Amino acid sequence: MTRRTQLKLLASAALMSLLPALATSANAADAAKPKVALVMKSLANEFFLTMENGAKEHQKAHAAQYDLVANGIKDEQDTAAQIKLVEQMIVSKVNALVIAPADSKALVPVLKKAVDAGILVVNIDNKLDDAALKEKGFLVPFVGPDNRKGAKLVGDFLGKQLKKGEQVGIIEGVSTTFNAQQRTLGFQDAMTAAGVKVVGVQSGQWEIASANTVASAMLNANPNITALLCGNDNMAIGAISAIRTAGKAGKVKVIGYDNIQAIKPMLKDGRVLATVDQFGSQQAVFGIESLLKALAEKKTQATMGGVIETKVALVTKP
Repeated sequence: MTRRTQLKLLASAALMSLLPALATSANAADAAKPKVALVMKSLANEFFLTMENGAKEHQKAHAAQYDLVANGIKDEQDTAAQIKLVEQMIVSKVNALVIAPADSKALVPVLKKAVDAGILVVNIDNKLDDAALKEKGFLVPFVGPDNRKGAKLVGDFLGKQLKKGEQVGIIEGVSTTFNAQQRTLGFQDAMTAAGVKVVGVQSGQWEIASANTVASAMLNANPNITALLCGNDNMAIGAISAIRTAGKAGKVKVIGYDNIQAIKPMLKDGRVLATVDQFGSQQAVFGIESLLKALAEKKTQATMGGVIETKVALVTKP
């Protein structure tokens, strides 16, 4: 055996002896990385797909800091499926959870289970009900926009283009959700300030088809309606279709909320007057960053704080 061969064998042996230590070190590093779960509402809604993509991009850029598990439900109203997702995250022993709840009250008990299991929880998009949280005896910080402020912002823009005494209808999201309620209140604030009459408030369940049905009925029952105020852009799309079917294209103004990609051509050609950008791609990121900070500072659920308000912006014809 040549000396060169002997040296190669010795080097190989030394490397092999290091591999277990290297593997252990790598495993320790992975174990030290927190696992963050993101549980959203319907991924059939472009807004939540945008939210998911934003979160994944953030994790990719911060891969050394945390791992991400992202999930959503198929139907905006399927709270049972979302509860099961949270239960799965508890079993998976994630370190932290960002939740955009489908229902402001129904998710509270399972989130209490998560907190009791040592998982830090942050609420985004749709604020959890304060009374329900108080009843369960725990707090969940909310990271997100002031929905009433955002709705009043776009409502005021509409109000300037309406005459006093005109009639409008409001198509709101799922009525049990805090953000739907707040957006409706913001719309009503704006219409009161403009001296415009709200002749009806009905739920379009955040969805195109449901909003189309509601808008059709509303236009039929109130032929003098001159505007429909929609709690999200999906419902605005449904309302536009109903307006066209009723032969009232160009006669009934529409506003939305979310600034999804699908609404942009409608803003451009005037079918939609305005919407609100609440920066969907960053919604989950804001929540994730607040959780990473809390984990680094070894905070408990009780010491994480209250509301962190994020920005909203009016979006009109480009």
